[in-house]
Amino acid sequence: MNRKVIFGLAALVLVVMACSLSPVTTSKTPTANQPANGGVSGSQTLFKDDFSDVGSGWDRTTNESYSTDYASGGYRIYVIPESYSAFANPYKTFQNDVRVEVDATKTAGPDDNAFGVQCRYQDVDNYYFFYISSDGYVGIGIDKAGEKSIISSSDGNMAGDSNVKQGATTNHIRADCVGSTLTLYVNGSQAATASDSSFTGGDVGLIARSFATGGTDILFKNFQVNKP
Repeated sequence: MNRKVIFGLAALVLVVMACSLSPVTTSKTPTANQPANGGVSGSQTLFKDDFSDVGSGWDRTTNESYSTDYASGGYRIYVIPESYSAFANPYKTFQNDVRVEVDATKTAGPDDNAFGVQCRYQDVDNYYFFYISSDGYVGIGIDKAGEKSIISSSDGNMAGDSNVKQGATTNHIRADCVGSTLTLYVNGSQAATASDSSFTGGDVGLIARSFATGGTDILFKNFQVNKP
């Protein structure tokens, strides 16, 4: 299994993301989120989407490099070339702490991949991301002014974690963004933690990327944002 190195690819990913976001086919303005009562284990549900409504507001883009769209009762991110990232957002604004959860299934492509969720998204060059991979790695990262890095490990790499279900299967991903503490959970177990205070609020999202081989194909379901 290859270790997942993000920092060394920062310049390439910056160029890629600038290209990948430009052809978005929907035009939406971020709106303040209206909380709803409820949620799991007594928490307050701020936003949720089972992707049954294709008009619920997420990006819908397909081009020669990637696809981000509703599909198969969920939301699909398909990354075609190697060393490429794509993400999508529901265009919400959360000013305080959030807990982001989703079920993610690798439906095709290499196990040498990365996928997960975003929090405190400011724009295409500024946000936190929480990754797992289909070959058993995890990592919390930051994209700050277009420079990506893994901040949950001292060596800047994603780390192996036995809680990740490998291969073409489903994993439950949870990201807690509470104050300056960022925590990643995989299938109910804590997998990584990091501390950073660059961003305090913003949008949430889904993200996937390829490494040495293209074709990363991830289907997301049961997206939910709770108040921690």
